[in-house]
Amino acid sequence: MNQSNAPLYEALEKHRAERIVHFDVPGHKGGRGNKELTDFLGEKCLKADVNSMKSVDNLNHPVSVIKDAQQLAAEAFGAHSCFFIVNGTTSAVQAMVMSACKAGEKILMPRNVHISAINALILSGAIPVYIDPGINNRLGIALGMSIADIKKGIEEHPDAKAILVNNPTYYGICSNLKEIVELAHSHNMLVLVDEAHGTHFYFGENMPVSAMKAGADMAAVSMHKTGGSLTQSSLLLCGENVNCDYVRQIIGLTQTTSASYLLLTSLDLARKNLSLNGKEIIKKTVELAEYARKEINSLGGYYAFSSELVNNENVCNFDVTKLSINTRDIGLAGIEVYDILSEDYGIQVEFGDLGNILAVVTAGDRAMEIERLISALYEIKRLYAKDPSNMYDHNYIKPDLVCTPQKAFFCDKKIMSLKDSKGKVSGEFVMAYPPGIPILAPGERITGEIIDYIAYAKDKGSLLMGPQDMKVENILVVEG
Repeated sequence: MNQSNAPLYEALEKHRAERIVHFDVPGHKGGRGNKELTDFLGEKCLKADVNSMKSVDNLNHPVSVIKDAQQLAAEAFGAHSCFFIVNGTTSAVQAMVMSACKAGEKILMPRNVHISAINALILSGAIPVYIDPGINNRLGIALGMSIADIKKGIEEHPDAKAILVNNPTYYGICSNLKEIVELAHSHNMLVLVDEAHGTHFYFGENMPVSAMKAGADMAAVSMHKTGGSLTQSSLLLCGENVNCDYVRQIIGLTQTTSASYLLLTSLDLARKNLSLNGKEIIKKTVELAEYARKEINSLGGYYAFSSELVNNENVCNFDVTKLSINTRDIGLAGIEVYDILSEDYGIQVEFGDLGNILAVVTAGDRAMEIERLISALYEIKRLYAKDPSNMYDHNYIKPDLVCTPQKAFFCDKKIMSLKDSKGKVSGEFVMAYPPGIPILAPGERITGEIIDYIAYAKDKGSLLMGPQDMKVENILVVEG
């Protein structure tokens, strides 16, 4: 087999041609049981929505076509082995952390991790040691981890089992991954990379180094974000130093036993497409993003940042496919621009925080759509710009960790008004989604700054989630 093959897709096509009579699940029976669903998704799609059977293998114990598809993916990404994930990259991140750390063991990580990483701490009982990612005050965003800070963390916690790295961040910031790997391995620590936004690093030219090329031990890759597979499909890549049989068992703790063959096949076909056409796809993506960045910066008031942020400390490279745009100088929060783009211009960007928006650009975009975004931003500035002097100036608050996330999440808690909770220890999450980086996580002390930040984010229109109180007016705090 080679990269022009798609073994799982080919097996499904063969299965469909054989016109098997199905007395198994799913109950829609190829769409015949629900005409409205069939009209919406199409008969071909629903006939490919099958159950695990010998002819198409089983994700939890792959021995044939899924095994072959995963091996082709491993080869394409330069990994020793690969697992298809259908519970999203959330499940891949959790599998990395839970494979590397047992209850009571330490893991170094930046605090600006996705909620999935902290959820993994709750599930596993591992103890976080947070490395300050640093802040760009102009943009109000967290950056990467510097080598100096990681060395300090290792010196203070030599018993840590692993280091988790965001690479790239949602905004496109990359750390010095190669040096982090060398440093960690010299202290017998594993390197886990949340590479949710870095699929294209493996196939484009002049991209930041990928996790596997840098020698990382595991990487969670969101194929659906920039790789072209269906939403919720992802890959977990493993290096040669990882016990893959143990990782498979860990994945089985949280991943469904009823894997969607639509998601699995999309991974198989997306890998094939990237392997055969990746250079051209990423080249077009870069060209579109760079053109948009140049034009947006020429509007004035906006700052579409890029590689000029590189300082060889906590920013060692930048993902130029990321169209991250700071909006503070026009006096509007990113979430306000996000809402105006959506409601008034029919343009959906990936997210808006308190100072930035992110427009995800891929080769699937068209030049006319890029022009439409540029024109809309010009109009928003003309119609809505105001004095920026009262804008909140950052999106990251350094945490005060009082107890482990697991202990805080599962201990006895009481509910109280958020505005009166200063000084208490949170027993739950509060976060804006997207990007899904917690403002407050279980086990962290609630400060006046955090309370003010949450109030400001609510006022600006951010979607806040996490607490049991969906209005985010009350919060569960640790008793005692």
